[in-house]
Amino acid sequence: MCGRVTVRTSPDQLVVELGLAGIRAAVDRPRFNLAPTQLMPVVPNDGARMLDAFRWGLIPSWAKEASIGSKLINARGETVAEKPSFRSALKRRRCLVLVDGWYEWKQSTKPKTPFLFQREDAKPLALAGLWEEWTAPDTGEVLRTCTIITTGPNTLMAPIHDRMPVILPPQAQEVWLRPEPQDASVLLPLLVPAADGGLETYEVSRVVNSPTNDVAECVARVAA
Repeated sequence: MCGRVTVRTSPDQLVVELGLAGIRAAVDRPRFNLAPTQLMPVVPNDGARMLDAFRWGLIPSWAKEASIGSKLINARGETVAEKPSFRSALKRRRCLVLVDGWYEWKQSTKPKTPFLFQREDAKPLALAGLWEEWTAPDTGEVLRTCTIITTGPNTLMAPIHDRMPVILPPQAQEVWLRPEPQDASVLLPLLVPAADGGLETYEVSRVVNSPTNDVAECVARVAA
């Protein structure tokens, strides 16, 4: 599961790092502990390659209530093409979810110990995501929402947790962002664990446990 992320990279720098055309909407401050139901930076496959901001937690277009989004913050890569909540989005509505780190909690310790995962150079990560547009039946409010696709762990992740987000390298990003519908046979081979090397992890303070704590202390290393 991937349920908490960091976005410390500025919108302008995300545009530079990903070679985007510009900014349509942005998360306007550094996020040290971004949680589900909050806005996160994405690049949807609408052909424009623009930075946007969608609510985390996918709400399928057919959903009656927005509350389903809190249960759909992640999609398992192994079953994403089969699940009714995700299969249409996989074919037509894909996005990159832009973060520069994610948290996971080691289950074998009591209390559970939080760790931050990020690139060794601290640059942004492009995660495989899906997006939907949902209209509230009572108010007519339109929400654009997203989910992060997860897969099994690589060598770095395995001692901490059995799931990790799918990190797309540049070539895979190009395929993922194609605006036209894509067959699952083209997309599913991209949903694999990150190659070993280039990522790092370290223990962080339990201050990150509460999503109300969105402060720099969340990403500080805990002394060994």
